[in-house]
Amino acid sequence: MTDSTTAPWLTGLFAPVTDEIDAYDLPVEGALPPELSGRYFRNGPNPKPGQTSGHWFVGDGMVHGVRLRDGRAEWYRNRWVRTSRFTDDAEFRRADGTRDRAAVSANTHVIAHADRIMALVESGLPHELTPELATVGPIDFGGRLTTAMTAHPKRDPRTGELLFFGYGFAPPYLTYHRLSATGELVESRVVEVGGPTMMHDFAITEHHVVWLDLPVVFDRESVGGMPYRWDPAYPARLGVMPRAGGAVRWFDIDPCYVFHVGNAFEDAEGRIVLDAVRYAPEDFAAIWSGIGGGGGAGGGTGAGRLHRWVLDMRNGIVSETYCDDRDVEFPTHDEERTGRPSRFLYAVGDSSIVKYDVGQGGSTVHDTGAEFAPGEAVFVPAADAHGEDEGWLLTIVSERGGHGSELLVLDATDLSRTASVRLPRRVPAGFHGSWIADSRV
Repeated sequence: MTDSTTAPWLTGLFAPVTDEIDAYDLPVEGALPPELSGRYFRNGPNPKPGQTSGHWFVGDGMVHGVRLRDGRAEWYRNRWVRTSRFTDDAEFRRADGTRDRAAVSANTHVIAHADRIMALVESGLPHELTPELATVGPIDFGGRLTTAMTAHPKRDPRTGELLFFGYGFAPPYLTYHRLSATGELVESRVVEVGGPTMMHDFAITEHHVVWLDLPVVFDRESVGGMPYRWDPAYPARLGVMPRAGGAVRWFDIDPCYVFHVGNAFEDAEGRIVLDAVRYAPEDFAAIWSGIGGGGGAGGGTGAGRLHRWVLDMRNGIVSETYCDDRDVEFPTHDEERTGRPSRFLYAVGDSSIVKYDVGQGGSTVHDTGAEFAPGEAVFVPAADAHGEDEGWLLTIVSERGGHGSELLVLDATDLSRTASVRLPRRVPAGFHGSWIADSRV
């Protein structure tokens, strides 16, 4: 058993901070683009003082936020998401066997939709936050949401709808949900799958949903802090489901696991194209037994590599292609192109931000230096953009020696350094975040 004092997810870049602070008028190097008026929020696991965790994925959620306006960094603050697990030590599984879907960590993502800011984790309900990071409470959309909610919902930029799913340990194992642009849960649809798998992400196209039914399955007896294990007998497959309704069409693929997709779209011939970071079985086993993930945000990606699948709906043939030999994670793109053809993806290496031209080939790299570890890079389009990559990438970069962190702003066209905001404390390695413009809240 791992000693909690030396567990890799509780030391070094991953070591939790022990308090909540506020700081104002942060020092800026370079020039912040004046049109960046809003908040950058990033979520991640951070066990509260006096507690440890058996896996990086399960620590209490803490959101770090930076407020930008008029070329200034007005404030930084960090707050734990006050779920019932955090405030009352509530248990997810109650004594009577029912589930408390508010007793979760809420530690994986933070997004804005329909005038709400939500902290997400795939095991339970979203939790609403204020623009100042106070916790409002759990959301079940008027009692209509009776499953968990994925930490990776997808907003359709054409309709404004938020598409998401919940997976569970018992039937129904997978349920698809659709939230209207105004925040109402308008559809819930059970999807038949072979068993209780850990489905962390999914993809959408203009007319379809793409499911990742992969061989990491629920196992209550699993050793460690996460009740899942690799099952070589469970087939790996991708499913294409019409958004308008209808059966899922499944495509068998080589055994692998995917934590995060980049984008998906329908090409001119009607094929489904999916870009994602793929782990071979041996690479997944290595990362799962170590820190349980990390990407560039925390000391190694465990040989996750950008990969493309093309699913031919006419003949049922699927092709698989490695796009690059680099170890990367946390792929992102211009979310105004979600589900539509997009040329660029951004990903995080151990000490780098990588820009992939998946449309025409090639890549560009911003090297942070071996002593610095970048987190997920969030793309913010310029207001007057004419090209897909005209805008900025925002990422929290931390010094491996534990001396501090900065919010780094890169020009997405060439990955040159535009500005950096020195943060008042070290920010532990974390997961996902969002740029929330003032117009969204």
